[in-house]
This record gives sequence, C-alpha cells and structure tokens, in this order.
Amino acid sequence: MSVVPINHLIHEDPWHKLRQFTQARIGIGRVGTSIPTEELLRFQLSHAQAMDAVHVPLDEQQLVKTMASRPELTPYLPALSLHSQADDRLTYLQRPDLGRKLSESSIEQLKKHADEHAKPYDLAIVIADGLSSYAISNHATPVIEALIEQLHNDSKNSWQIAPLCIVHQGRVAVGDDVGEAINAKEVLVLVGERPGLSSPDSLGLYLTWHPHRGTEDSLRNCISNVRPQGLPYQAAAMKCFYLLAESRRLKLTGVGLKDRSDDTILEHKQTQFFSLTSKS
Repeated sequence: MSVVPINHLIHEDPWHKLRQFTQARIGIGRVGTSIPTEELLRFQLSHAQAMDAVHVPLDEQQLVKTMASRPELTPYLPALSLHSQADDRLTYLQRPDLGRKLSESSIEQLKKHADEHAKPYDLAIVIADGLSSYAISNHATPVIEALIEQLHNDSKNSWQIAPLCIVHQGRVAVGDDVGEAINAKEVLVLVGERPGLSSPDSLGLYLTWHPHRGTEDSLRNCISNVRPQGLPYQAAAMKCFYLLAESRRLKLTGVGLKDRSDDTILEHKQTQFFSLTSKS
C-alpha cells in the first residue's frame, strides 16, 4: 500500500504568493474541507500567545533594570511605581473604568513629588501594561530611548521631563491622572494594545495636551502598532517627536493636531537632493 505524501493532500490556494507581504492568514490552502494541520497548530499557538500577553503580569523589576542600562534614560530613573484603581487583573478586565483612574495612594505619591519640584514639567512619560505586558517588556525601552534622544537634540525647545511613571493595570486615560497630579503640560502614554492573532506585543503611544481627569479621547493623538514587524522604533519616535513639538507650539492635541511628519521627512530629503545637485 503506497503512502501519499502530506504535501500532495494539501490543495494550494492561488493567493499563497501574497503571504510574503502580510502576516494575515490568507492563502493557507486546505485538506478536504479543513485547513492543513500545520496551519491549525500555528493558529493555536498565536491564540495562546495572545492570551498570555493579556494575563502575564508586567515584570517591573526587569523593565527598570533594562532601562537603567540605557544612559539616555538614567536621568529619569528611578521610575515612579504606580497603580490604577483596579486591584488585580480580573478586576481590570471586568471594570475598564477602574483601569482609567489612578489609585488615591498613587495620586498622593505624584502630588508629593510635584510639590518637591518647583517648576511644571513639559512632559510626563507613562508606561502602562494595558492589554499586553509583552508590548511593554519588548518595546517600551527602545522607543523611549529613541524619543529622549530626539528631545535632547531639539534645537527649538528645552524639555523638562518628569521621572518615568510605570502604572500597573492601567489604560490610556490613566495618563490624565498622572499628568494632572505631577503637574505636566503634556503626557505621553505607552500602553500594550489589545493582542491580535499576528501581533501579541503591539505597542500604542497616546499624546494628550493639558491632561486632566475626564479628557475626551478626541483630544488625544495615537501612534499604533509600534514593533519591529509594524512601525519601527525610530519611525515611531520621529512621529512622536513631531507631534510633541507641534502640540507644544499649538497648545493642543487631538483632532486639531495633524500628523504631517511624513511631509517634513520628504521636505528634508528634497532639500538634501537639491543641495547635492547644485554642488555637482
């Protein structure tokens, strides 16, 4: 009795060539009326990784250790360890409203720090675990490092940056409480985004001018899918720096602040091109 090779049982999908351009599950083929076993196992692995991203707690000690190894970040350490009003992960998932507010003890901690720092900060950077601790563990440090480097090299503005704030069981809006309590003109929240089956560690960046409790989401700017397979660190930092500088100039964020960072990059490249052609 002859054995038919597995590859001969799989009916190839004509779209399989497009898989080189995307992580989406397209063109996976079929075996009879089912998907191939290998693709099923990949799906189950991705599903398990997404579940882990939501439930695995953020290792703050390791995160701070990693940040401490980066010279650009040491002036903003030790980080302030904070917590939302959601006491545990189950409460955080069942009560999104509690993840949007800081605990009273965390607010008092920030107010005490603000009283000891006479001048208001231009920027507070908040790291919230969100719905993916993997996103924070894998990507927060290099993104902040790239952004801080650009802020230090800003020829137009001098940036007073608050110590880094790490919020456990936090959602985007928790940055409003942080910015208000620590007396910051603007807040940048790095948060783990909801995991997908192809992106369990996607990082989101949210900017808010004049943060205060009750700020509407329409008054924020968002940079999403920050990770090597999505928006690279340097590109995300450049967009974020552009938006921070513009929001400081215009004194606003949200729908009134447009991201024209790509136009700025294009203009810079055109200037370089014409400069080289004129010399030649």
